[in-house]
Amino acid sequence: MFENARVAVVVPAFCEAQLLPRTLARMPDYVDWIVVVDDGSPDQTFWVASEFARHHPRVKVVRLGFNYGVGRAITEGYRWAMALGADVVAVMAADDQMDPADLPGVLRPVTAGFADYSKGNRLIHHEARAMPPVRRAGTRLLARLTGYVAGIADLDDAQCGYTAISSAMLHKLPLDDIYPRYGYPNDMLLRLAERGARIVQPVVRPIYADEISGLSVPRVIVPISSILMRGAMRRAVGRRI
Repeated sequence: MFENARVAVVVPAFCEAQLLPRTLARMPDYVDWIVVVDDGSPDQTFWVASEFARHHPRVKVVRLGFNYGVGRAITEGYRWAMALGADVVAVMAADDQMDPADLPGVLRPVTAGFADYSKGNRLIHHEARAMPPVRRAGTRLLARLTGYVAGIADLDDAQCGYTAISSAMLHKLPLDDIYPRYGYPNDMLLRLAERGARIVQPVVRPIYADEISGLSVPRVIVPISSILMRGAMRRAVGRRI
C-alpha cells in the first residue's frame, strides 16, 4: 500500500487503560508494528497493553520506569521502531483522539519520498470548531511563534501529535536531546528545520469526545518559550546541538 515501506506506529501512553484498547483495535491492518510506550503509568495501562499484545503479535510494549513525559515516550518508541526495521514511523495518541482514516494521508508524503516529516494539521479541517476556542487560539499562536523561529512560514498546528517521519531522518536527529515533555512538538520542529527536513502538513480530523486532552496552553507556554529561545540561539550561531 505504501511503496513497500515498512510502517510502525508509536503509541505513547500515560494512564490510558480505558481508551488504549479502543485505539489499538482500530489500528489499520497495513501497519506492520505498533509500539506502545507506557510512560510510567500508575494505573493498569501496562497490563492492558501487555494483554492486548498477547493476542496481537505486531504489538510491542515498552515500559518506562518513570513518568518522563510524552516526548521521551515518543523518542523511545522511535528507537524501538528503528530497531524493528521500520522505514517510516507514525505517532498516534493512546486516547483515541486521532482518526485512523487519516493515517494514509499522514504516511503517504513520507513513504512516497515527498517529505521527511509529515505533521497533521487540525486547524483547517472543517470540524476544527469542535476544538475549544481558547485551545484553538493558543495552538495557532504557538504555531506562529514556532514557525517564526524554525523558519517554517506556513506552520499552522505545531502541537498536533499525529505525525510520520522517515527512518533516514530519525537517524539524523539528536533523540536524547529533544525536550521530553509537552514542549516536545515544538523542539522536534526546530531540530528538523535545523537539519533541512522537508515538512508537510496534511489535514487531519480533530476529535473531542469522552477523552481528556493533556494539553493546557498556560501549562506549556513557559517551557515552550524556553525551547524557542534556545532554538533561536542555535539558529543565530548556526549550531545544531
